[in-house]
Amino acid sequence: MEITIRKADAADLDAVVRVYEHVHDAEEAGPAQVGWIRGVYPVRSTAEAALERGDLFVEEADGAVVGTGIFNRLQADVYAGAPWQYDAPDDQIMVLHTLAVDPQAGKRGLGRAFAAFYEQYAREQGCRYLRIDTNAKNANARRFYAGLGYREIAVRPCTFNGIGIVDLVLLEKKLD
Repeated sequence: MEITIRKADAADLDAVVRVYEHVHDAEEAGPAQVGWIRGVYPVRSTAEAALERGDLFVEEADGAVVGTGIFNRLQADVYAGAPWQYDAPDDQIMVLHTLAVDPQAGKRGLGRAFAAFYEQYAREQGCRYLRIDTNAKNANARRFYAGLGYREIAVRPCTFNGIGIVDLVLLEKKLD
């Protein structure tokens, strides 16, 4: 299997939305606990806004889009005042948003490959501090990030991306 991760272009939007839809399908069917809501987040406009900013990425396996994520320095409002372990300047912090791997793609190391790319991208952008958030009910993501060396620093209740009362887990990691 050949994996490629790259900045998305307009031709990728339908495939990105399909990945979102497949995650929504899996959650509604029961096997996934992500905490996203179909029609609220993530939706096509989520991907379109990221594409317009130039921070939408796609992951391809054998030429098909199987994953997507957004990398930038934009920290959610709920990050302010959190007890971050590292008091890093904003220009040295990279944030991963809306990481989604198509559940139909199977467990083939796609999430790990995407996370490794994110960390390398952050290094190339001069960012040594990484931040991520996830819904507290997303136990799979929490285990995944812990296995990659991310530390949970707080759980904050908030309204997040249009979804009311989310217990948002804030995570961070310092790159060597």
